[in-house]
Amino acid sequence: MASASGNNDDDLTIPRAAINKIIKQILPNVRVANDAREMVVNCCTEFIHLISSEANEICNKSDKKTISPEHIMQALESLGFGSYITEVKEVLRECKTVALERRKASSRLENLGIPEEELLRQQQELFAKARQQQAELAQQEWLQMQQAAQQAQLAASTANKAGSSQDEEEEEET
Repeated sequence: MASASGNNDDDLTIPRAAINKIIKQILPNVRVANDAREMVVNCCTEFIHLISSEANEICNKSDKKTISPEHIMQALESLGFGSYITEVKEVLRECKTVALERRKASSRLENLGIPEEELLRQQQELFAKARQQQAELAQQEWLQMQQAAQQAQLAASTANKAGSSQDEEEEEET
């Protein structure tokens, strides 16, 4: 069952920045004193607490574990705020529309219009191509190491021959 969380009301307030933004939007040319802003914050917090507590009771009575929008609307009605319900329903519709648009925008696969099987085939093709490129790079590195080793051996044998011919010349001089 849904239950009310903690009793520490001091920690449960709406951010002042959010309230200030709302006040500026609603009353752009009016100055509001700080104590009046504080009062608005406290009223908003109390209103939310009142509605959520009533919605929680309604939720519990209907043996539900999650407060739904219907519980909120029933709480508004039972607390005498029935005149808000029309606007609340409109806001709920807007929120659902925005959420749906976000989900649609985030599902890029659906927006491509390409069947999932085709996308999977293309993905496998890209993986195979990447593996091929990686194998070719490894082959090139191996060949370069082999060439470097051969050059080092050649240089060493040339140095040995030069050193041994120099030793022979020194022996002939003596």
